[in-house]
Amino acid sequence: MLEDTGNKTRALIIDDEVDICYLLRGMLRQKNVDASYVTTLADAEAHLQKNDPPVIFLDNHLSDGMGIDHIARIKANHPSTCIIMITAHDTSSDRDLAYKKGVDLFIGKPFSKDVILKAIEKISSGRSQRPN
Repeated sequence: MLEDTGNKTRALIIDDEVDICYLLRGMLRQKNVDASYVTTLADAEAHLQKNDPPVIFLDNHLSDGMGIDHIARIKANHPSTCIIMITAHDTSSDRDLAYKKGVDLFIGKPFSKDVILKAIEKISSGRSQRPN
């Protein structure tokens, strides 16, 4: 499902914590994923008007809104993009709502390198944690 651009696949990280963006970029680099990042939903909107990343890591609580409220718009404009929600608000109701809104995977913060690398493997093989 991940799209090759030369030797690397692409991803977009949308998170208002720059240290999380750097950490995630480093982890993704180990799977040969070239990740860009933005720190607001407005910047994400601008980025997505020019780019079509195969995977998006989306934080839920951002400075300019809730990531979960933008899932439908992202999916409408980028239907083949996999969305992985990453959030510190990791309750069963948060997960259920995220899956109902259309995320492909849900990862609670803090996350480990192993969890991120396994998520990329699942997406690459076309599998997700989405409940039946």
